[in-house]
Amino acid sequence: AAGESLCCVVANAKQLPREPELAALIQAAAPRTVGVVLNTNTRPGNVVLGDKYRTIWGRDYLMDTLCGLEFKLSVPSFYQVNRAQAESLYNKALEYAGLTGRETVLDLYCGTGTITLCLARRAKRALGAEIVPPAVADARENAARNGIENAEFFCADAAAAAARLEAQGPRPDVVTVDPPRKGLSPEVIASIAGMGPERVVYVSCDPATLGRDVKIFAGFGYRADRACAVDMFPGTRHVEAVVLMSKQG
Repeated sequence: AAGESLCCVVANAKQLPREPELAALIQAAAPRTVGVVLNTNTRPGNVVLGDKYRTIWGRDYLMDTLCGLEFKLSVPSFYQVNRAQAESLYNKALEYAGLTGRETVLDLYCGTGTITLCLARRAKRALGAEIVPPAVADARENAARNGIENAEFFCADAAAAAARLEAQGPRPDVVTVDPPRKGLSPEVIASIAGMGPERVVYVSCDPATLGRDVKIFAGFGYRADRACAVDMFPGTRHVEAVVLMSKQG
């Protein structure tokens, strides 16, 4: 719910000294905190989160409503922080998808299923792929919670998911992607083009990698028809963007 918080403490240890006192201090500082979770990361490098989670107090997830749908969010799941603008962004992506109710859609980098479930309400079938297992679990639970029966989710990175569907089907009519800042790999773009969707809707948090990838899609016969910027982070230089690309010929 709006205003609630979930606190994740990342430590190079399996436990912390005086965990109950820490949880009490966090609750006192932020009374609407619903849970405190410990994440253990003992590996060197710049990756923030480790693989193991333990709930110190409360629950290990948040609930939120977006585009009229309820979503469960666990710590490793990606979610847009600006809810109002996220709704604008997803509604624009839905508009660009141009769904009539007869299409099969594929959503790569689907996270907890936000875009996938928005698409599923207007499509015949929606498929979501995500590499983070807890996010896939949340996505499946979110589909059930919202009574959406035509959405399926599987755990795989975008390259593997796109290659699998290119080889085995089903062939999607529309593909949506919402990748991290690094954008899409050439292999993912080639596999998407190999599936031959009529439209590709690209949601991006980095206009530079978006522009690079749109050029690569053009080499596969996809023309950029429409584009829109969404000011997700007011007061900064960062924007989200969404581009519609259509298959030519």
